[in-house]
Amino acid sequence: MKNLIIVESPAKARTISNFLGKDYKVVASKGHIRDLPKSSFGITIEEDGTFTPKYSIPREVNPTVKELKKLAKDAETIYIATDEDREGEAIGYHIAMAIKKEPTALPRIVFHEITKSAIKHALENPRAIDMNSVNAQQARRLLDRIVGYKLSPLLASKIQKGLSAGRVQSSALKIVVDREREIQAFKPQEYWSIDAIFQKSIESSLFEFDGQKIGKLTIKNEKMATEIVQSATKESFVVDSLEKRDRKTKTPPPFMTSTLQQSASTQLGFSPKKTMMIAQKLYEGVKTNKGNMGVITYMRTDSLNLAKEALEGAREYILSNFGDEYLPEKPKYYSSKAKGAQEAHEAIRPTMIDFTPMVAKDYLSADEFKLYRLIYNRFLACQMSDARMESQTIIFRGDRTLFKASGRKLLFDGFYKVLGYNEKDRLLPTLKKGQSVSLDDIKFKQHFTEPPARYNEASLIKKLESLGIGRPSTYAPTITILQNRKYIEIEKKRIKPTEIAFTVIEMLEEHFAEIVDSSFTSKMEAELDEIGEGKLDWQKVLADFYAPFMQKITDGKKSIKSKKMAIPTGEMCPKCGSELLRRKGRYGEFIACSNFPKCKYTTDLEGNAPPEPQKTDIKCDKCGEPMVIKDSRRGKFLACSAYPKCKNAKPLVPPKELKVPCPKCGSKILEKEGKRGKFYGCSNYPKCRFISNGEPQEWKCPTCGGMVVHKVLKSGQFYECIEKDCKYKEPVPEDKLKK
Repeated sequence: MKNLIIVESPAKARTISNFLGKDYKVVASKGHIRDLPKSSFGITIEEDGTFTPKYSIPREVNPTVKELKKLAKDAETIYIATDEDREGEAIGYHIAMAIKKEPTALPRIVFHEITKSAIKHALENPRAIDMNSVNAQQARRLLDRIVGYKLSPLLASKIQKGLSAGRVQSSALKIVVDREREIQAFKPQEYWSIDAIFQKSIESSLFEFDGQKIGKLTIKNEKMATEIVQSATKESFVVDSLEKRDRKTKTPPPFMTSTLQQSASTQLGFSPKKTMMIAQKLYEGVKTNKGNMGVITYMRTDSLNLAKEALEGAREYILSNFGDEYLPEKPKYYSSKAKGAQEAHEAIRPTMIDFTPMVAKDYLSADEFKLYRLIYNRFLACQMSDARMESQTIIFRGDRTLFKASGRKLLFDGFYKVLGYNEKDRLLPTLKKGQSVSLDDIKFKQHFTEPPARYNEASLIKKLESLGIGRPSTYAPTITILQNRKYIEIEKKRIKPTEIAFTVIEMLEEHFAEIVDSSFTSKMEAELDEIGEGKLDWQKVLADFYAPFMQKITDGKKSIKSKKMAIPTGEMCPKCGSELLRRKGRYGEFIACSNFPKCKYTTDLEGNAPPEPQKTDIKCDKCGEPMVIKDSRRGKFLACSAYPKCKNAKPLVPPKELKVPCPKCGSKILEKEGKRGKFYGCSNYPKCRFISNGEPQEWKCPTCGGMVVHKVLKSGQFYECIEKDCKYKEPVPEDKLKK
């Protein structure tokens, strides 16, 4: 093997492999292979104030890293081909570090689309890993870890367990909460509308009365509406003015991430998460009439740039399929209004103009086809002629009242030829200025102003983009995090904050205003962009944020009053006489004594006390006190009755002992239950740390004589040797399959 190309996704690896010969091996890192540890802060702050991330390789990624190292050892040239954004640059850097190579020494190739020509061009024009982009991503990761790791425990201690805060998620949550506050504070206002019909068919609305133009809230009550209607019915009307205007409707720009998510939400009913999952498949490679390849360009972008070749292809297609009247004299160019947009990237477009929706329908799944058609038609439309509309206006004048009638007519459909135009022409009859007209009907109707609408996923993304909060890759994950944390609920496609969201935002507004301030978050995003451009030092940005933030955390631990839900019930504790409070815990609401922890009296809302732990004759092997049976999410277990002085606990049912001895020390192997399910470990723990997620078998590996385990995976059930250098693996026979 001469050349090794490393990408993130297996699907992308398969697609690229189709374009290259035997001289290239394309493999996937399967995403991030190094990250900050989950179990600790993971950042060391040196004496000189330098922030040093303590990256680790997660256990589940070790096999991938092992394979990459082996392939890299035999490769003549190693190409890093991760996505061309900050995160992709950082993944490439971590891949190089994991395989023990100097990051800047490895050739880095980038492409906006996964087609044969794009891959060939990228291989002919490699560059080095951009360390400015890597440092920008490192700064983002460390900032998010500092905020999440230091602020989340404070929220948990002051409000409720399980809460979290984040630099982007908290700003987004405040936007949702602020909108809900507007809705709650809203007071509806009464107003009336007056409409009339002239010449038996011309619908019109009141435009002016006694020289005053009529706005939405001008007519405030029924009395005023009645007066105007009574006056109008006595008046004679003439045509005061007629006006016709030709108006252009400009072509829409091509899609970038935010607008694609918005359009897919409103037109297809797709969530942002679903949109990005489908777009990822279309980018990485799907079946086409020309083989497996990517059919859209990179889908995480805030740029509206279009490649010259793509523009030329679109113009040729428009000319040959629609005619020269649908083709503008020159190609159309667009620029993004998004804050900090990376204009070096491209907009989202089809990679092959001849892979039309008509052709694609035979190759793509239903959802893939819907999204692809949306992207294809939008790209084609952005290079077509503007639509032309004729707007018509007639003013009918009486003695005191003026009514306005409006009409429209589509003169030339332009880009609507592709996107579709569903509105019907509303033509007004031919009249002459000064002509008398009959008032055939007049009605008035009561209305009330409505509160601002709650955000849906599309409108929230639009708001985040306009404020410069987050970047294309963060919009969908941010909404997902808020849902997972139970901060928001989506009802009838509208986002509603939960009760706990208000409490969290109130505390953050009072003590950590910058975390939920959109301008601060936007400024931080701009600084990350400047780090990526080499204009700012990433260590200085971290240091400027860290010191004042940590001082607020320290002060907050002492000064912030607990906001845990505690509503007095008006009843007294039967054990100590203190007041009983209604509290909210992880599992819902309950009644507890206000004298906790001295008095631990609790009941449910119906007054039922929790059952007393069942006593046993078993003695605690640490302190000698009796053990009791308690309940947990995983079932019953034995705990020391002297808790919390003694925290000894053990399974109620002793773990099953296997006949197979531990391969490390010869002790018994036990079948245990952990957070991630069943596993097998040595009974001599912690002296011996043998552990396996597969059940050890009594027979030996036929290849090396080592231990064989029975693994149950999504891809099937296998017998596999645990020895590192042994590759023995075979499917489990049907009669041995576990249910």
